[in-house]
Amino acid sequence: MADIVRSGLIQAKCPETEGPVEKIRDIMIERHLPFIEEAGKKGVQILCLQEIFNGPYFCPSQDVKWYALAEKIPEGPTTKLMQEYAKKYKMVIIVPIYEEAMIGVYYNTAAVVDADGKYLGKYRKAHIPQVSGFWEKFFFKPGNLGYPVFDTAYGKVGVYICYDRHFPEGARLLGLNGAEVIYNPSATVAGLSQYLWKLEQPAHAVANGYFVGAINRVGTEAPWNIGKFYGTSYFVNPRGQIIAEGSEDKEELVVGDLDLDMIREVRDTWQFYRDRRPETYENIVKLLP
Repeated sequence: MADIVRSGLIQAKCPETEGPVEKIRDIMIERHLPFIEEAGKKGVQILCLQEIFNGPYFCPSQDVKWYALAEKIPEGPTTKLMQEYAKKYKMVIIVPIYEEAMIGVYYNTAAVVDADGKYLGKYRKAHIPQVSGFWEKFFFKPGNLGYPVFDTAYGKVGVYICYDRHFPEGARLLGLNGAEVIYNPSATVAGLSQYLWKLEQPAHAVANGYFVGAINRVGTEAPWNIGKFYGTSYFVNPRGQIIAEGSEDKEELVVGDLDLDMIREVRDTWQFYRDRRPETYENIVKLLP
């Protein structure tokens, strides 16, 4: 019998960016709860939310007020709330939020909660962009936890956040660490990245023989208006085929049934792990100009 895992991605808008940060956080959590409930009722076993799901994408600014959105993980209220929902629906939940490691040290992080509500650990975004409209180094310290894989009730899960997806090295390490499904919660706007959106992540899936769930928010966010978040969240299988896809502008739950048996089938056909030559790749980790 095939090992089918039902997975879900939530893409949503942030309708409010003005006012107290705590109020905005509460609005965004309330906005997500109906979709989380829907996922539970549809039998979703692994659910991933979008990048910093409980707030706007505030990086077009360099406003210190957004530091107030950061929470401890797992002690903070958002992680604890998601633990309750995970336990209620026996559903693994990947929870991307702004993390406070200590006062003045913040990370772009995803907590991973197992189907019994147990906190399994976290991934901190490794690659931090610093370009116009995306001043992320102002807000986030580069991740320092490597590329962990979490052994959940329904499969081995890895996380790669937004800008990380442009870097094949971490994607490969997640595969080498045993990941079966990689989730990439993102906040990306129309332009060049929209072309890359359906190029890079299917390539990671093929090169590494695993499934990828790619999540992007929708709508525009004032006052920054850096562009339209174009949604199009999707699942891609180890053959590089998109098997479920969301719209460009609609808030929705995207559900895909992932046949994990395909991983063995594809890897037995394309022996990329067998034929790797790591002894020839030494220069890739040297500091070059």
